[in-house]
Amino acid sequence: MEKKWNKFIDHTVLKANATKDDITKLCEEAKQYDFASVCVNPTWVNYCAEYLKDSDVKVCTVIGFPLGANTSTVKAFETQKAIEEGADEVDMVINIGALKAGDIEMVYQDIQDVVDASQGHCVKVIIETCLLTDEEKVIACKQAMKAHAAFVKTSTGFSTGGATVYDVALMKKTVGDQCEVKASGGVKTFADMEAMVEAGATRIGTSSGISLMNHE
Repeated sequence: MEKKWNKFIDHTVLKANATKDDITKLCEEAKQYDFASVCVNPTWVNYCAEYLKDSDVKVCTVIGFPLGANTSTVKAFETQKAIEEGADEVDMVINIGALKAGDIEMVYQDIQDVVDASQGHCVKVIIETCLLTDEEKVIACKQAMKAHAAFVKTSTGFSTGGATVYDVALMKKTVGDQCEVKASGGVKTFADMEAMVEAGATRIGTSSGISLMNHE
């Protein structure tokens, strides 16, 4: 059966200078192509939820973005508010510094607080692979599984690198059937997307969704 490639895509605009017109365009394109979701900063959640209410395009937002260095309390509150305003999914950034320092309990609890605040909604855990060793990537994935997150996600797209086929495969090997994997950051061509999906990704975060769908 042919893949519904459109439903792999989280159609994304997270840049700081995005205007209301940019977000409207994002939503229109997402409706036209019937993408899985739009992924926007929290300030746009309510607008997108209203704009997309008559479609099956979900609203995804980001939590503790892009550094992951907010306190867990703030991340949980941000999650709760996003859900109240209409978010269907939240992509949260882990406490990367805590992971690098070996404070695994803090990493776990940070994720758990967001999962609890999400009230059963889909939580994707951004581990920022470009800053981690393979061992740290595995540890981060295991904490996400322990907290019953729905996805592990490679990258914010705002650090030193994005998704790689190697990292997607490593993450998928680690989580097995307990989590899905989202590849994000630098997925700009249809060939990129195919490679990520082949490696185990079931969602692609990209601002290049239109060109991907046109197989460019």
